[in-house]
Amino acid sequence: MNRGELLTRLTVWVALCGYALGAAMLLLSRGRMPWLGRARWAWSVGCAFFLAHVVCAFTFFHGWSHDDAYRATARQTAEMTGVRWGGGIFLNYLFAAAWLGDVLWWWIAPSGFARRSPRLAAAWHAFFFFMVFNGTIVFGKGPVRWFGAVICVGLAALWWATRRSRSGGKS
Repeated sequence: MNRGELLTRLTVWVALCGYALGAAMLLLSRGRMPWLGRARWAWSVGCAFFLAHVVCAFTFFHGWSHDDAYRATARQTAEMTGVRWGGGIFLNYLFAAAWLGDVLWWWIAPSGFARRSPRLAAAWHAFFFFMVFNGTIVFGKGPVRWFGAVICVGLAALWWATRRSRSGGKS
């Protein structure tokens, strides 16, 4: 494994850890400030490392060419689905922008962030979960696929447990 591949892989692993810790602490926080502060830091670190992952992927694999990244995405999609489509790259761009926007909102206007609509927060986190699931389980290979499975199953179970406890055990 060369230096570029190592950096690209390490950055995504740290990003996944930040995502998982941040999301888990948000679920567990129930509005308690120490948990929210830790969740914000984990979420921010995860985002920073995801952005570093994107930089590494474009530097070491795509020569800063959107066309090359699009073709690589189309090839990977065809390997998984039989359909040669590179549009998933735009979902990755949206994910990067959404995560960065979420982090910036949380740091710049934490009270507004805390008051955001629960439906908006749920939609946001559903999109993030969808992207992590697809990036690790559907398109990932080897250890990252298993790590993604642990993250996704763990977060789904934690969400279910906190949902049930908030509704008094009713589902």
